[in-house]
Amino acid sequence: MAVMSDRGGDGAALTTTAPLDEPPVNEAGAPRLLIVEDHPLFRAALVGVIEAEFPDVEVLQAMSIDGALDVISARNGLDLILLDLSMPGTTGLLGAYRVRAAAPRSALVIVSAHDDSRIIGSAISLGISGYIPKSTPKAELARLLRGILEGAVCLPTRFRDAAAARKGQADARELIQQLSQFTSQQLRVLDMICRGLQNKHIAYQLGISVTTVKVHVSEILRKLNVRSRTEAIIALSKLDFGKHDHAPIAAAPPRDSHS
Repeated sequence: MAVMSDRGGDGAALTTTAPLDEPPVNEAGAPRLLIVEDHPLFRAALVGVIEAEFPDVEVLQAMSIDGALDVISARNGLDLILLDLSMPGTTGLLGAYRVRAAAPRSALVIVSAHDDSRIIGSAISLGISGYIPKSTPKAELARLLRGILEGAVCLPTRFRDAAAARKGQADARELIQQLSQFTSQQLRVLDMICRGLQNKHIAYQLGISVTTVKVHVSEILRKLNVRSRTEAIIALSKLDFGKHDHAPIAAAPPRDSHS
């Protein structure tokens, strides 16, 4: 294994551990990336960094978790997915889990303004290939993405072994094992439950009957081993970074190293 450290824009070293055996780049050699980001300026900045570093890259874009899942279902062989945690239409890390479950062989990289250790620890439990601060300069971001496409795992060093990060991983691990039993539709219904939608609203948005929603809800409660929607929401709070004390740091488009 090769290990290198990069200095993130927030002063945090990004430690990259790179196995040399199974990089995710497809056989054609031209990477296919999906950017899941609802802020147009930051999304455009990411596209610019990626296209400058990988001239033959195919960049796909989505502005929501459901949009990302549509792209994943329509396009095979995504090498890397860049995902912002603060996406509309989802709760905390549940959206990231839904993407991870839909594309288990793609490298999933969180690019986020959140710097809470427990959030990062919980994200690590999803099996991500990287957690990169949004403040990372463009040149470093490009280098890190190339390393990840070559099989690296990139994590912020100052959070990697922190007690809060380990606690976040431990709290999320059991819940993620339970979520692995869910169908994609059940995960979508669960996400809506956590956002406070009632059965009739869920039925309307999904284009299914209220009776079908009730069946999904019953299965969700059974698989989570809880008795009510309220208990389900409490159980999912382990993945809800809105419950943590620290607010996200201010996000800005990736900047040039010299700026």
